[in-house]
Amino acid sequence: MTLPPLLEQSVAFLLPYDFSPTVLLVCAGAALLYHRGWRRTRGGWGQALLFWLGLLGMYVVLQTQFDYYAQHSFFMHRLQHLVLHHVAPFLIAVSAPAAILGAGLPDRIHRHVVAPLRRNRLLGHLYAAIQEPLVAGAIFVGLIYFWLIPSVHFYAMLSVPLYNTMNWGMAIEGLLFWWMIFNLRAPGASDMRHYGYRLLVLFLVMFPQIALGAYIALSNHDLFGIYAACGRILPITPLIDQAIGGLLTWVPAAMMSVVGGLVLVYRWKRQSQQVEQPLSPTLGCAR
Repeated sequence: MTLPPLLEQSVAFLLPYDFSPTVLLVCAGAALLYHRGWRRTRGGWGQALLFWLGLLGMYVVLQTQFDYYAQHSFFMHRLQHLVLHHVAPFLIAVSAPAAILGAGLPDRIHRHVVAPLRRNRLLGHLYAAIQEPLVAGAIFVGLIYFWLIPSVHFYAMLSVPLYNTMNWGMAIEGLLFWWMIFNLRAPGASDMRHYGYRLLVLFLVMFPQIALGAYIALSNHDLFGIYAACGRILPITPLIDQAIGGLLTWVPAAMMSVVGGLVLVYRWKRQSQQVEQPLSPTLGCAR
């Protein structure tokens, strides 16, 4: 039985371009833990939807034919990193999945792996250092700049280990950054002032991304010749490809700070209302 051409193309697109057992195991493991934990804790549907969309986004850009396009088109590469570093980690972090994932862990793993890691002082100090909001923001932006240095980008796209390191690094750092933004128990989140601190960090990380995106989009020469060397898959000129990639670095990436800021303001307002609930005065009559 032959499939209709459109369905056949859709199925072909969903097949991995370069199969990675690591990506499959990580995504499948996270999905299994979340499903087990969600059933045990009876989590909310909206929370679950955000998590599944984030996890699915990461899988799609890494383990479908999307990855092939990302290796042969600069703007598709930037779209891939927009999902890995911004959109998918944002969705996962804002869904607050820690309690659900923890509930999905087998007791033995929680007792013998997770608990000792939490008690490790060295790891605790290291985590606190990299999750300090200004430090986390600097790493978040610095990683974007580093992988877009033309010479670094050239070798990263040619080397499979370096390419995988780049993608994994963007995904992990994205998760750490957005987790710091939305996790109320993160280092530096001892009271409600942390909302303002994190809003400041979201504001500050916008401008380096805008500057970098504008420089790439408005450049009048090809900065990333590796795509010409590997063969461009889409019928557009190098400068158009580069301009679209620069715009993706410029506008949507920066707008994620605005969306994150709106979420923080909403949560700040809600927490303030909970803390400052007025007591109903009891009126008495003097006799």
